[in-house]
Amino acid sequence: MDKERQSPTGILGFPVAPMDTNGKLDLKGLEKNIHFLMDEGLSSIFVGCGAGEFHAISNEEYREMVEVAVAATKGKVPLYTGVGGNISHALEQTKISEELGAEGYLILPPYLIDPSPEGLYNYLSTLIASTSLNAIVYHRDNCQLNLDILQRLIDYPQLVGFKDGIGNNELNNELTHVIGDRLEWINGMPLAEATMASYVNLGFRSYSSAISNYIPHISQIFYDALLNEKKDVLNDVYQEVILPIHRIRRQKKGYAVALIKAGMEIVGLPVGTSVRPPVASVEKEHYQQLEQIIKKALEKFPKERR
Repeated sequence: MDKERQSPTGILGFPVAPMDTNGKLDLKGLEKNIHFLMDEGLSSIFVGCGAGEFHAISNEEYREMVEVAVAATKGKVPLYTGVGGNISHALEQTKISEELGAEGYLILPPYLIDPSPEGLYNYLSTLIASTSLNAIVYHRDNCQLNLDILQRLIDYPQLVGFKDGIGNNELNNELTHVIGDRLEWINGMPLAEATMASYVNLGFRSYSSAISNYIPHISQIFYDALLNEKKDVLNDVYQEVILPIHRIRRQKKGYAVALIKAGMEIVGLPVGTSVRPPVASVEKEHYQQLEQIIKKALEKFPKERR
């Protein structure tokens, strides 16, 4: 790449992996999900990542999802993919992403192994260097970076961003002050709006938004209120929408994915609620609670007609 490299910024869109009741990937549903996110003003699309059930799709399905995403975005917004897990499969994914025309990829944690710092550096550097595409590292689970690792990785021009899913803001403070604007700093905590107020003062200006899959205009209201210090609006969004949804999300492991599909079904988007093991579907009680939260949220924060 000869052009200046830049990470996606703002509210980042992470489509799900729509599936029918038999668990088969619904590519038409994925296309509609991507168009919905773009039509609602999301700044970029990240396909085949955590929300897209990366853990449960084959590389054949992965290729199909990337093909759909490339055709749907048509270069209108940056398109990134998820890569990671088994290093051999991950290298296949970086090549698929490059071949099909993605702009970059988000590197997810390695499979099973809790690596040493040197092992983690080797894993990440291998994937970053495998193509000319942009790369973002995802600091979460068993992919826990430190300042030394990240300083070594920024020698690769392909590396454009750091996404945090750990929530160690003592470390984040060190990283952002030492490395500065060499990288885009992205909040990748589950339901990132719940923690974004504490991240923004550290230099994190971008985040992945789960609720943007079903109430994107409210995520935008939140983001505008946060950046422009509209404290009353920000408090209302937290009290009426973000925190209640966050409380449901914490009820059960796997809800970071399943709850998104439930929300999308509630607002009438054609993706269904089927998920693949080990993720479990949202329980009826929690589904009904989410339904009431969304109903009240749409009354409190109605979507403007275009």
